[in-house]
Amino acid sequence: MKKTNLKNQTWKERLHEIIYEADTPAGKLFDVVLLITIIVSILLVMLESVEKFDNKYHDLLNISEWIITILFSIEYILRIISIKKPIKYIFSFYGIIDLLSTIPKYLSLFIIGSHNLVAFRALRLLRIFRVLKLTRYIGASNKLIKAIKASRAKIIVFLFFVLILCIILGTIMYLVEGVDRGFTSIPKSVYWAIVTLTTVGFGDIAPQTPLGQFIASIIMILGYSIIAIPTGIVTSELTKTTPVNTNTQSCPNCSYSGHKDDAKYCYHCGTKLN
Repeated sequence: MKKTNLKNQTWKERLHEIIYEADTPAGKLFDVVLLITIIVSILLVMLESVEKFDNKYHDLLNISEWIITILFSIEYILRIISIKKPIKYIFSFYGIIDLLSTIPKYLSLFIIGSHNLVAFRALRLLRIFRVLKLTRYIGASNKLIKAIKASRAKIIVFLFFVLILCIILGTIMYLVEGVDRGFTSIPKSVYWAIVTLTTVGFGDIAPQTPLGQFIASIIMILGYSIIAIPTGIVTSELTKTTPVNTNTQSCPNCSYSGHKDDAKYCYHCGTKLN
């Protein structure tokens, strides 16, 4: 748990710590309450879309939605005034999401039907990563992206091989089954080969001859072995990275997050952390 000296903090620093971080009891409570409010808001929108329920409780739903919208508006303003560079938050991913989840209700006063856009609030549930202190998994996701980029050449070659294999197998099935059994063209046969190789199996086209069924069986078995190849390529790249422990501490100047547990200064702008 993060310890801070409350006597030396200004009201803005204290507000920033509560709103932007989840390593303190107050910060965690704030995010939990925020998540509950978001969930309630989404449920209200869902209930409002049910015609019978809306006809019976329209006024109650509308008032509740306005209350939540006002609360979100206050929260949005507090986020802006609690950091030194508001523009950083306004144009950040979460800043844009927060704005998009707030303005639809106001737009409903001028544009009919726009209140349904409040479903954007579901995106704000991404803050659950901070509440549950899952930033370490966010860091892991960044490593996964790096591993995919590092192995993209191998993955491209693999996908190119699979594409060629599907063309060959599709062409063979076109010759074996023929037009009368649903394989009306080579592209459609290639489509069947892709569906079969990936083990999806829609069943809209199926081989009927013994030879065709034998080939289909080989493709199905081949599909299981092929699926594991990209996983192995990416996994080999992931093993080359080392884990880094991070926390939810956010820079009061630039709002940069993802600092190490022992960090005293922001890695992005150098500002001293609270």
